[in-house]
Order: sequence, then C-alpha cells, then structure tokens
Amino acid sequence: MKNIAVIGYGVIGKRVADAINLQEDMKLSGVCDIITDWRIQNAVRKEYDIYAATKDAADKMKSEGISVKGDMQELLKKSDLVVDCTPKKIAAQNVAIYKEQNIKFILHGGEKHETTGHSFSAENNYQSALNLDATRVVSCNTTSILRTLTALKRADLLDYARGTLLRRATDPWESHLGGIMNTMVPEKDIPSHQGPDAKSVDPELDVITAAVKVPQTLSHLHYWNVKLKKQATKQEVLNAFKTSSRIKLIQYDQGLVSNNTIKEMFLDMGRPWGDMYEVALWEDMLKVQGDELFYAYVVDNQAIVIPETIDAIRALTGIETDGTKSIAKTNESLGIH
Repeated sequence: MKNIAVIGYGVIGKRVADAINLQEDMKLSGVCDIITDWRIQNAVRKEYDIYAATKDAADKMKSEGISVKGDMQELLKKSDLVVDCTPKKIAAQNVAIYKEQNIKFILHGGEKHETTGHSFSAENNYQSALNLDATRVVSCNTTSILRTLTALKRADLLDYARGTLLRRATDPWESHLGGIMNTMVPEKDIPSHQGPDAKSVDPELDVITAAVKVPQTLSHLHYWNVKLKKQATKQEVLNAFKTSSRIKLIQYDQGLVSNNTIKEMFLDMGRPWGDMYEVALWEDMLKVQGDELFYAYVVDNQAIVIPETIDAIRALTGIETDGTKSIAKTNESLGIH
C-alpha cells in the first residue's frame, strides 16, 4: 500500500484524489492547496486530510474553520509519491521541492516533457515508466491521440496521421471568467503542440495536428485523416480500435450527435460529474476509402487523464509491473467497461 499526495485540488486534482480513494493498492495521504472556498470545503466533507501550501493559506484555512494537518513538506514526508495537479507552470516550480524531499512525482500535460524526461500514456509506454522518479501524464488531447493511433499501430495499419482539433475555450467551471464568444480562434502554428507532444511518448509516430478554439466548454472534438499502410476494411479498423479498453465506440444514429448528448449519456450512466474517461469515437461516421481512414471523436478534457494518472502511480511506485493488469484494475475501479 503506497501513500499518495495530491497537490492542487482543482479540476484534475479532485478527480485524481477520488480515483486514488477507489484503489486497493494505494491510499490518499492528503490534498494540499491554497484555496479556502467551496472546492477545498468539499474535500473536507469527503474527510480528506487537508494541507496548506503556504503559511498564509494555512492561516486563512483555519479562519474558515478548516482543520489543517500541516504544510506541504509535512504531507510529502508521509507520502511515497506526489501527483501535482496545480495550474500550468506552477508544477514546474514545485519540482525542486520534490527533488529536495527525494519523493517520486507525477506532473500533467501543462508542463514540458523536459521537466520530467518521461511522458506517459498507459497503453503505450507503461513499461518504460516502471520505478522511475518522475513522469508527465500528457494532456487530454495528446492522450486521445496516443490511444487511437497506438491502436492502429498495434494492428500494423498506421502509416501517418493528420488531425484537426476543435478545442473547448476554457474549463466549464471557469466559463464566467474567460473563454471566447461568437468567434473561432485558430492556433497560429501548424503543427499545434499536440502532435509533437504525442511524439514525446512515441517518437515513431508520423502525426501532424492543427487546432482551433471554439466557443463551448464541454469537450474537445477531433477529426482525423489517416493514411493506412495497406487497404483495409472498416471492420479491420474497428477491430483495431476495440483493442483499447479506453476507446468507446458510439453511434451517431442513436442520438449521440453532439458533445452535449454524449455528456448526457455519461451522466445517465452515473459517472461522477458525468466524466468520460474514454475516447468517444463515432463508429457509424468512420469511413475507409482504399488506404485512407477518416474518423471523428470527442475528448472529455476534465476526465480522460484520470485513469492514466492512476496507472502512472502504479508504474512509478512499482506496485504493479504489468501494464495490462494495472489498466484492468483502474478500469474496474472507475467503471470503464
């Protein structure tokens, strides 16, 4: 049983903490943040141990009636690994603390590959993460790219891939603060960062991405044009995608015609927050023409990296050396079937 700390109790942090709490081979040692509002108060209701990242935060937490167990250094001392879920660039600043405390750590996709020297995607490179001191779970979009392209690569179908990403403008809970309205904003650079990021996990991938910010907050939508190594049938392609337990084939003609209808389905399934850990790929939209493949899917930007993070914990701590077994354990705990 390994003790796992979570630093940053926001969109990803609260989900990681809950997911850790569901595992039989790890224990949540505590969550650490600077906030005192409803977010950390919900952690209190869940009876998670609360730690303060700074002295000012500790004072404010105590003034709000929150029981503070200690500071971040105290939490790290009682933990075997820390998952950093703080906002972009803050995690990179925390790395020096983790190294000084000699504790294993996991960062997320907002940080650069060079910060850890290893980037993680469970179905792709679990073995290379075994017993490392650190890794970075790649971003939501990059995770989806790796899952789908790796499935095609396993079936020896993938030659090269070109994708267009329609990106949500901001996280749903922050949409009152920012985001875009009545416009679409193309990213200036082609490739957008997701393609090169996928290659940080698998350098052999021939993948180029372009991205556009669109005025909605529920999820991302990807369109892909893939050159296959050979002519293939639609069924061969679908069989390749079915080798991933984290790709969910959905049907457009069953009313799943948009990201909001897909979200509603996962809410009806009883998932916490309506979270979709899988890539939702339209089976009946998928088209094979000779050696060309066309498909589209939806990515839940708040949830897709949660199972990857749990698997990364197992890999770094060595509590499970078989990636397939770790994925199965995580899937079972999160209701991925």
